[in-house]
Amino acid sequence: MRSSNPVFSRRGFSRDNGAYAGIDAQYQQAGTNPYATNPYATDPTTGMPQAPARANAMTMDDVVSRTAMTLGTVILTATLAWLALPVDPANLGKSYGIAIGAALVAMVLALVQVFKSKASPAIIIGYAAFEGVFLGVISAATSTYIGAGVVIQAVLGTMCVFAAVLIAYKMRWIRVTRRFYGFVIAAAMGFMLLMAANLLFSVFAGGDGLGFRSGGLGILFGIIGVVLGACFLALDFKQVEDGITYGAPREEAWMAAFGMTMTLVWIYLELLRLFQLISGDE
Repeated sequence: MRSSNPVFSRRGFSRDNGAYAGIDAQYQQAGTNPYATNPYATDPTTGMPQAPARANAMTMDDVVSRTAMTLGTVILTATLAWLALPVDPANLGKSYGIAIGAALVAMVLALVQVFKSKASPAIIIGYAAFEGVFLGVISAATSTYIGAGVVIQAVLGTMCVFAAVLIAYKMRWIRVTRRFYGFVIAAAMGFMLLMAANLLFSVFAGGDGLGFRSGGLGILFGIIGVVLGACFLALDFKQVEDGITYGAPREEAWMAAFGMTMTLVWIYLELLRLFQLISGDE
């Protein structure tokens, strides 16, 4: 099962990926068990996953600690940017310029890491730091011009979405299957194309573009964005679970943290936009 997250989809986090590349193809050709030669497959006598053969295999503690470090960096730099970069009318343009520059640097670092063969903690932490600067300025401006309650709602909403998806995944209320994966990917592609078209229309035609990010339609698409983010979280949880079960190397915990952070940032931004629109309609 590949992840929707581009970080996970290139790595050895799943049964048909990374260290297990080619096994699924052999299965399709020969009709045999694709995990018959996999040292991390289930024990045929007990039905339980075998202990990872690697001595340096990724554990849940590794994932949690790396994710805490990455998210902690985002929160730290966001707080510093909030305090250091003024968002009053006289300085708002300068602060927005810094935020956009930080977002572009974060995007470049993210792309570099996605296409690297190995996890680079320095690049991942750098991505988190610049992403935090962007979030800090956007959040400070939202707090100043719309209300601090909107930022608090977005933060709490992100935490609630994460907790709800984690509980639903652990309880197996959400089952990540190939059909689920395909649906989420198709929906996400459609969503991103619509948002890109809306942005282009707003840049060249002015106003709200096609109206997908304003008014009632904006609220609807904000909800869709949050739901898609929640689906991505479920896929990410599946990839982490597979990585631990099938013995992904320990350094891949950084990639798990990286992918999870990107998903949570997306959910936060969608919720921030959604609560902005709802607050404006009140």
